[in-house]
Amino acid sequence: LAHRERVALYVALDDVAEDDPELAEAVCDNAKRYGRLFADAVHELLPLYKEREVSHKDVLDVYIEHRLLLEQRGRDAGDTRSPQNQYPPELLRRFELYFKAPSTAKAHVVRDVKADCIGKLVTVRGIVTRVTEVKPMMVVATYSCDQCGAETYQPIQSPTFMPLLMCPSRECQTNRSGGRLYLQSRGSKFIKFQELKMQEHTDQVPVGHLPRSISVAVHGENTRLAQPGDHVSITGVFLPLLKTGFRQMAQASTAGLLSETYLEAHCIVKMNKSEEDESGAGDLSEEELRQITAEEDFYDKLASSIAPEIYGHEDVKKALLLLLVGGVDRNPHGMKIRGNINICLMGDPGVAKSQLLSYIDRLAPRSQYTTGRGSSGVGLTAAVLRDPLTGELALEGGALVLADRGVCCIDEFDKMLEADRTAIHEVMEQQSISIAKAGVLATLNARCAILAAANPAYGRYNPKRSLEHNIQLPAALLSRFDLLWLIQDRPDRDNDLRLAQHITYVHQHSRQPPCSFQQLDMKLMRRYIAMCKRKQPVVPEALADYITAAYVEMRKEAWASKDTTYTSARTLLGILRLATALARLRLVDMVEKEDVNEAMRLMEMSKDSLLGEKGQQSRVQRPADAIFAAVRELAGGRAVPYAEALQRCLAKGFTPAQVQAALQEYEELNVLQVNATRTRITFV
Repeated sequence: LAHRERVALYVALDDVAEDDPELAEAVCDNAKRYGRLFADAVHELLPLYKEREVSHKDVLDVYIEHRLLLEQRGRDAGDTRSPQNQYPPELLRRFELYFKAPSTAKAHVVRDVKADCIGKLVTVRGIVTRVTEVKPMMVVATYSCDQCGAETYQPIQSPTFMPLLMCPSRECQTNRSGGRLYLQSRGSKFIKFQELKMQEHTDQVPVGHLPRSISVAVHGENTRLAQPGDHVSITGVFLPLLKTGFRQMAQASTAGLLSETYLEAHCIVKMNKSEEDESGAGDLSEEELRQITAEEDFYDKLASSIAPEIYGHEDVKKALLLLLVGGVDRNPHGMKIRGNINICLMGDPGVAKSQLLSYIDRLAPRSQYTTGRGSSGVGLTAAVLRDPLTGELALEGGALVLADRGVCCIDEFDKMLEADRTAIHEVMEQQSISIAKAGVLATLNARCAILAAANPAYGRYNPKRSLEHNIQLPAALLSRFDLLWLIQDRPDRDNDLRLAQHITYVHQHSRQPPCSFQQLDMKLMRRYIAMCKRKQPVVPEALADYITAAYVEMRKEAWASKDTTYTSARTLLGILRLATALARLRLVDMVEKEDVNEAMRLMEMSKDSLLGEKGQQSRVQRPADAIFAAVRELAGGRAVPYAEALQRCLAKGFTPAQVQAALQEYEELNVLQVNATRTRITFV
């Protein structure tokens, strides 16, 4: 501290408690007072100002040395220093002192910080929603008199203060000259100040209540440690702040006697939600790891442990498991390739889409849950708000920013307005949010996986309509989803019987029916997923040709079958992400051929779910139906020459025999008529 190599001094109360437990308890109960006492004690232990050797002197160092030298020359050897010229210790003190809470202290949620915590050292956990710019805050105000030239110092202990006006020096008091004081910014001392807005976690908010927030005042070396979206644990002193000055007068009729509260930060620790759990402290033991990975089908076992109360949807649960694990981010030469997996669940009402989203929201270490109609584009990305403290514009992160390095679940995705839905495009591929509003230009990180749930365009999926008519989502958005699952509610006696038995058992016993293996609980799964995320598997060169050939074959099949599920280069990246997530799930460092095959199987199953029943497809692919559709399109409701219709069908790849058979079939159905000379086709 004396050599200015460190500025902040953190006093661990665990060390204080070893020597004097009563002192540590007293510090926790009256932290503001003991903070000044500890700072005075440390200041006395440091060498005198002129004896310190500082490599780089700033303006305040030179100012203080100059004032000390002038005072030493100006007084006699026998005179004592004038009390008005005594320098306040806050001006000479060039270090900051903070307390670290004892390890036995319980962390509070924002909702539990109440009046009994005033003045005490408390630890609060939450998520940072807003951060202001760092500004200089005055700690010691220095004034100079316009009559006698004497300097006066005023330590500032609270966020607000009343400036001195009249000179209190002995000369002005004796002569009654009434000297006025003027503030010197050069001689005053400033420290860095920043204000945070911390909100409680979504899982800590009771149902039907609004999330509560608290203002945090950050000084000195603790500034710039947190960004919007960070999950933090802040230790500080809970203090009241009475409204003074113009604000009190303006609100005298409504809130003139009200007092605000804030937390004066001493220690800021960034963390994830997984670290807050008691079970999230370390890696899994060998026994726990063996319990999970001992069986060959542990992949199916992990997938079945996701929402076990919901019947079926095995492949969907496997995809959701890979979404939680995620792939590996790549940054070749500054270009970013995302590793997060995006999934869209679309289906009929009552197929448990929202229940799956709710379970993933609870299982993911870091997540945000929102709905389409309850979210605007600004609420999802970021808003520019005017800071009430400084009056400047500040960014406040939305749901996607708060879900950074986590999962953002968006229900009722189809109900969103098109203008709001386009705000997600950049997040889903570039993993960032670019803001240019009200002169604020910024790029915020939104490295999150998006899990969306939507209903088809007309409420239920209509198999008589095409895929585009049922989904009605733009191609630019669909291509950004790695997997797009369509869950249909088809009548099936055996499946309906098993589903009904499952639902009645869950309703009666409030738990899932017994199965052949023991399902993992949520805490154990969360720890295993956190362990999987530390792996960084790579794709070996031997698999490159196999993946390339498989992708080319997928493109060929999609073109031949007139596939409308948008097989593009993003599909290839999606296969690589899924394969990497499968390798992570097995805790290995190399992607194998089985991982690629399983990734392609999930991709094909998701496409098959969109294509519907095979019978529907085969009926559409009949040559007679295709020929009839081509002739009807050519005719446009009027008669068409036979030769022109035959030429159009031959151009589409059909043979004359197929054309003749198709016309004969539809003629027997009385849909069209062909004249006796076989030269003209008329639709009935």
